Amino acid sequence: MTASRRRWSPRRRARVFRAAQYVVLLAVLVAVGLAVDWANVGENFFNAEAARQILPQLPTAFRNTLTYTLAGFAVGLSLGTVLALMRLSAVGLYRWIATVYIEFFRGIPALLVVVSFGYAVPIAFGVNIPSVTTKAALALGLVSAAYIAETLRAGIQAVPKGQVEAARSLGMSHGRTLRTVVVPQAFRIVLPPMTNEFILLTKDTSLVFLLGLAVNQYDLTKIGRDALNNATGGLTPLFLIGACYLLITLPLGQLSRYLERRTGARSRA
Repeated sequence: MTASRRRWSPRRRARVFRAAQYVVLLAVLVAVGLAVDWANVGENFFNAEAARQILPQLPTAFRNTLTYTLAGFAVGLSLGTVLALMRLSAVGLYRWIATVYIEFFRGIPALLVVVSFGYAVPIAFGVNIPSVTTKAALALGLVSAAYIAETLRAGIQAVPKGQVEAARSLGMSHGRTLRTVVVPQAFRIVLPPMTNEFILLTKDTSLVFLLGLAVNQYDLTKIGRDALNNATGGLTPLFLIGACYLLITLPLGQLSRYLERRTGARSRA
């Protein structure tokens, strides 16, 4: 009886269960591998000729995608910081304005905002925004600001109240306490989720093509869409464009996890 219990101890059962999971997963992978038509996959996803057709355009499109992302993030971060402070303001009107803005832009698709800046805003206000980068920055930044504001608000509220009380006891004003004590600490706390927001914004740049782009303004998605319509290599253009997006987002994901570990270790210390 004792030997039987020792043989099926919790640790042993866990190892057996884990091994069974690996076996099932391996069986599924083998079954999928046998079911795939690899010749057809190679023709549609790894067509060298289709890839060569769009390779010369990728550096410019890659740079444009990063430019639109950085411009949108700059607008979103600036406006989001203001909105976060308004949400925490003692003035009820400020809180109401920030809440309405955040709920509105978090509740509508980014697609509608991009289309609005491309067509509705010029008609409604009689203004012409000639720069695609400016239009992309405003459209994507307005949406991103709503999410960044909530992230920053949570970070500000996570700063220990003792830090604020200590700063006020030293004679600092409320505004100076926010600028020098609260906001810097809040930014350190929200760095990991802020990196995730940058990743989401990078993917949202795929909507910029709706603004109408010249050839030298094409982003990665626009290149992929045009190549998909014109090339004979099946889905190879989209596969290649997806790989380009991964070149941006995967390092950012690693950075987010690194910052999360650093922030967690610092908070435990």
